Amino acid sequence: MTAQEQWSALLTQFFVFDPKSPFIFTSTLFWIFFAGVLLADGFLHRRTLARNFFLFAVSLFFYYKTTGLFFLLLVYTAAWDYLMAILIHRARSATMRMAWLIASVVMNLGVLFYFKYAYFFTDAYNAVAGTHYPVFNWLAHWSNGFFGTHFTVSKIILPIGISFFTFQSISYTVEVYRGKLRPLTRFTDYAFFVSFFPQLVAGPIVRASDFIPQINKPYELTRQMLGMGVFWILNGLLKKIILSDYLAVQLIDRVFDNPAVYSGFENLLAIFGYSLQVYADFSGYTDIAIGVALLLGFHLNANFNSPYKATDVSDFWRRWHISLSTWLRDYVYIPLGGNRKGSIVSYLLLGFFVALVAVLSRSWLVLAIAAGCMAVLMVAGLWIAPFRSWLNTNLNLMLTMLLGGFWHGASWNFIIWGGLNGLGLVMYKAWKHISPWRDTSKWYFRAWSILLTFSFISFTRVWFRSGSSSGWNEMEKTHDISSEFSSALVMLDRIFLGMDLRVVPRVMAAYWPVVLVFLAGMIIHWLPEAWKQRYRAWFAGLPYGAMAFIAFLAVVLVYQVLSAGTQPFIYFQF
Repeated sequence: MTAQEQWSALLTQFFVFDPKSPFIFTSTLFWIFFAGVLLADGFLHRRTLARNFFLFAVSLFFYYKTTGLFFLLLVYTAAWDYLMAILIHRARSATMRMAWLIASVVMNLGVLFYFKYAYFFTDAYNAVAGTHYPVFNWLAHWSNGFFGTHFTVSKIILPIGISFFTFQSISYTVEVYRGKLRPLTRFTDYAFFVSFFPQLVAGPIVRASDFIPQINKPYELTRQMLGMGVFWILNGLLKKIILSDYLAVQLIDRVFDNPAVYSGFENLLAIFGYSLQVYADFSGYTDIAIGVALLLGFHLNANFNSPYKATDVSDFWRRWHISLSTWLRDYVYIPLGGNRKGSIVSYLLLGFFVALVAVLSRSWLVLAIAAGCMAVLMVAGLWIAPFRSWLNTNLNLMLTMLLGGFWHGASWNFIIWGGLNGLGLVMYKAWKHISPWRDTSKWYFRAWSILLTFSFISFTRVWFRSGSSSGWNEMEKTHDISSEFSSALVMLDRIFLGMDLRVVPRVMAAYWPVVLVFLAGMIIHWLPEAWKQRYRAWFAGLPYGAMAFIAFLAVVLVYQVLSAGTQPFIYFQF
């Protein structure tokens, strides 16, 4: 191959979408891209309008390199909600303001449901009606006829990150409707907010009210911001490669793929290991996103706060995936009535999930029983005041967690996972008043509460991980309850009914490096927050030479491990 052909191949690899080598934070191509962005940004940082347009353009290029022509869907979403926000602001009546808001929400959720849940609902309908309808991609069919494209009509591909930018765009029109934001006058500014590449495909979900005020502020990159940006990038890479990918490859993936051939103790190790893996993977991505944004002069909110220090389920959800938890609280839980009352929408959602339970069982009898139970709940709520108060307090909480589970994917297991966490929250609210361990100021009560919470969260993730095995790149596969539920049941059966403690020494001898990595990760996680703030500040205050040397050593370590193979970020499928 001549030098010209080599350069041509390199440029093609960089500029043309290749599904086998997308732009992700663990790829060399991304860091070449980011170095170019930083260089160009250095020339544009004093010209706000040009800089914002440039960052919007490179964000679109990043999304194109990540998921191909679906960047056009991102542009469409941005254009629609930009227009809806203007119409909401200009509307002269409350009715029209609400109508334009509904148009925004329906379009966003419609697109999300089409791409993410088409297979799920087709499978559900086929299960109830006894039909065998295939999924048909009407958008691909329309494009092929109108533009002469050649998209496959028998398959719907899920765009990476669609759940994140959809929720992000909805937050903008809702905030304009509530009068907390004025609509932006330039489309490129709004599109830049929706598409900002560091957090585009796996969060955190950025609120319009948090990010938009930063768009037209003068550019600022202090020495502290630079140091913290580098720290978060390195911290995220180490979490992803050293913790998450190592645990996945060496233990977790092989056990979850075939739990029946492993001992109960190995299954137990895999469950606890997966809790650390999913945290290191997702928070690692978030750390890198925060660091990259900082180097560009933008502040993203924290998405995690040491969730495995939580002393109860409620505390855990205040610490885990904070941007989603607060989004669901502000845009779902509170509008449904919060802990004060159940609304009409609450009972409609309850009916929706009752119908899902019936589909899950594939039985009209179960549907009748579930509908009867729902009717009894509503009647009891109307006539028995104490029960009505309990129902109002917990109904919306349970529904929010079920929707949160459904947000994660078109899988029964995600709904089960959300329901278990909702049940945990409801039970904790009753238990906390009589718990003998509620005084967490005592270290032994606190330690026990942390262990109990971590164990509960880890065991609910048996269903989460089983649902994740049917990810965005496998959406065309049938998602029936038997296939998705069985692996979770097998794993639990191996732990609770097939546990043989005699194999523990042999398992520990075989997996001692994995156990050491797991313990090291948990110890670092449990370090006091004050200690973590000190070593972050220490790193950010180092001379540039020392900082560069440490960064070089960390990158060498990361890429030594990376050479053995890397795993895709778990939350790309959501």
